[in-house]
This record gives sequence, C-alpha cells and structure tokens, in this order.
Amino acid sequence: MASQTQGIQQLLAAEKRAAEKVLDARKRKARRLKQAKEEAQDEIEKYRQEREKQFRDFEIKHMGSKEDVAARIEADTRVKIDEMNSTLSINKDSVMLKILDLVYDIKPELHKNYRADM
Repeated sequence: MASQTQGIQQLLAAEKRAAEKVLDARKRKARRLKQAKEEAQDEIEKYRQEREKQFRDFEIKHMGSKEDVAARIEADTRVKIDEMNSTLSINKDSVMLKILDLVYDIKPELHKNYRADM
C-alpha cells in the first residue's frame, strides 16, 4: 500500500512538473508573441516613415514645396491685379464718357404697346 501511495505521489509530482512546464511554455509563447508584435510594429513604423519621406521627396521634386507654390500663386495674382488696374486706368475715361452720353441722350418715344384710343 505504501508503494501505491508512493507511486501516486510520484505521478502527482510529475503531473505538477508537467503543468509548470506547460505554464512556462505558455508564458514564453506569450512573451515571444508580444515581442514579435512589437518588432512588427517597429518595422511597420519604419516602412511608413520611409514611404512618407519618399513621398515628400517626390512632391518637392515634381511640384515644389508648398511655400514655393504659394509664392508663385501670390506673384501671379499680383501680376493680374496690376494688369487689371492698368486696363482700368486706360479705359476709365472712355467708359465714363460713353455712360454719360447714354444718360444725357434722352429720346422720348411712345412704347410700342401703347394704344391711343381717344
């Protein structure tokens, strides 16, 4: 009977060691998964930064920087406004004279739908 108890004790001890090994293996697996996830996140972040840098370089190479584009638009706008102002100063007097001629040149006439029924 003592040998049976001793055998059962050995089995229980072996089962306990096996459970501990399984638990340790699960912990190692969880640590490795966490480590792999962190490494993957790092790689993703590095790749994203590399692609963003490539995009910025491409954008600067082909379109110029945002400041350059804004400065070019500002310069074009100034040129167009100056052209409009010069055209205004050239044509202002003639347009005003034409408008005044139309206002002063009054020709009274009856409307075409007017009927004199008297």
